[in-house]
Amino acid sequence: MQHKNLAQSYQLAGLFTLSIRLVVGWTYFSAFWRRLFLANKLDPEAAGYIGEKFNHFLPNALGIGPVIEYLVSIPEVLWWAMAAFTIIEGIVGLFIMLGLFTRLMSAGVFGLAMGILLGSGWIGTTCLDEWQIGILGIASGFTLFLSGSGRYSLDYYLQKKDHAITKHKWFSWLGSGVLPIQLTKLHRLVFAGSFLILFITLFTNQHFHGGVWGNLHNKSVKPKIEIAEAKIAKDQLSFQVFRVEGADVYGSFLIGIELMDESGQTVIALDGDDLAAFPEENISNNYVARVKPGKHSLVIPLGAKATLSIENDQLQQLMAGKYELKLLDISGASWSAFVEVEN
Repeated sequence: MQHKNLAQSYQLAGLFTLSIRLVVGWTYFSAFWRRLFLANKLDPEAAGYIGEKFNHFLPNALGIGPVIEYLVSIPEVLWWAMAAFTIIEGIVGLFIMLGLFTRLMSAGVFGLAMGILLGSGWIGTTCLDEWQIGILGIASGFTLFLSGSGRYSLDYYLQKKDHAITKHKWFSWLGSGVLPIQLTKLHRLVFAGSFLILFITLFTNQHFHGGVWGNLHNKSVKPKIEIAEAKIAKDQLSFQVFRVEGADVYGSFLIGIELMDESGQTVIALDGDDLAAFPEENISNNYVARVKPGKHSLVIPLGAKATLSIENDQLQQLMAGKYELKLLDISGASWSAFVEVEN
């Protein structure tokens, strides 16, 4: 009798989470559907390629930056990873909606959501978009693991038909039904899991956005470019640019590059027209998000890192000293670095 009452309780819990199951399932399945059927977002040459979107996560990812950098540095490996990721999203989303192997798929939801949170939780131009998607996915995955599926699911159908696979103990862990765990231990699991998720929520909210204390910040509003490895050799100025902040939906539009001496006199200067005609062979890109000439500027997507080389005969005549390299964005933002020239 006690087991029967417990089974009914789990069935009700699964019934009450039906809307969560359907919405969360569609959230992940729709990514698969969108990339393969509504638009080809797995084509590396097409606009909106998911690999380039993945590259946007790199600058401020939490803990998984090295993995992202490895993938975006090797386009062939990245494509296979994105294809596998898309297929997993499709399977997890469809099975969650159908209520088949619900608990196993809820672990998939938890893992996918954690990846979204750690990789892109900092992105969101007008709101904390990706962070909210990630953290709500984690909480939903945990809830669905606890509840399993109710009456409107394939798990329930298999149990009602007394299918052979439902006889195995592992089905309760991977499918639905009563979790084979003592109630006192289950209470501790729910309590510990819930507060762990709350801790992840507060920690990532603070880390990415300053949302718990201090000043709020949004790294998706204004572009920011880091300059590194600036040097002058003979008639060539080279330096590395890495765009680490700003909206992911459009690039930074560089309309000026200037080199000045210590007195503020301009040595060389490139304007928007010059940068729109910047030789592509003088751009060495590190990742799939590529720095490239645009119609009126040099376009630097979020997460793009490249070494730029500028050749000019005047560079051979420079006196020893410190020179300032300045980059100007169309938004009015500018970034500087210093270059030492020695005789």
